[in-house]
Amino acid sequence: MSQRIGFIGAGNMATSLIGGLIADGYPNDCIRVTDINQNKVLALRQHFGIESADDSISLVETSDIVVLAVKPQQIRALAQEIAPAVQSHRPLVVSIAAGIREADLERWLGGPVPIVRTMPNTPALVQSGATGLHANPHVSETQRDWAESLMRAVGITVWVEREELLDAVTAVSGSGPAYFFLLMEAMEKAAADLGLGQAEARLLVEQTALGAAKLAMETEIGPEALRHRVTSPGGTTEKAIEVFTQEEFTELVRSAIKAAYERAQSLSQQLGEQQ
Repeated sequence: MSQRIGFIGAGNMATSLIGGLIADGYPNDCIRVTDINQNKVLALRQHFGIESADDSISLVETSDIVVLAVKPQQIRALAQEIAPAVQSHRPLVVSIAAGIREADLERWLGGPVPIVRTMPNTPALVQSGATGLHANPHVSETQRDWAESLMRAVGITVWVEREELLDAVTAVSGSGPAYFFLLMEAMEKAAADLGLGQAEARLLVEQTALGAAKLAMETEIGPEALRHRVTSPGGTTEKAIEVFTQEEFTELVRSAIKAAYERAQSLSQQLGEQQ
């Protein structure tokens, strides 16, 4: 029997998760959604053939898994609204709200409750996401499996042992797509400087990025060994790598990710204090 999954929030991430579940063969009559924007709810109902709930409380009361898919700034008010229903029905609560700590969410929900906090990234929108997960002590092994299956509908999943490591996940994979986009953007501009047209440059850069990622995913030797494989002594690649090295590219990346990590820590603290 499939678990009943209720989504509170009908934005892009909820849409991606629902689409991934349906594509994996999950029964659409076991998925429900609610949102203050009824047009979004109607669109999901029509597109996926799922059901909707009249409000968040009734959705919680009839769900085994409740996915909180609203903006972080809306979490406190939502959690306090559904707290009585969560405490009486005790579903697994899965949060995809960035920066909201489990202790704060548990407090707003009125006490101990099984919570899995997740940190997905934007490639989940095309079922190619990377999601970090952490479960609080009230989550059973069965519920861990539920959460993992849910998030694997949009990509790969990685569990972390300590909740604070989700800040590292945020800095690496949560913000990571922007780092690759920045490199791709710079490569496109460099290609244009060399005379390639914009369309040709973009296609070459995008396919190269896709191919490099695919190659890294499908081999076990790691990016450093792969880099050496394509860096022939005295060749063009070696010359480019030398320039990256001279400019301390690795240290720049390390500093950038550390800055993102520290900001993630700061934002989590602010969200807990302000709400």
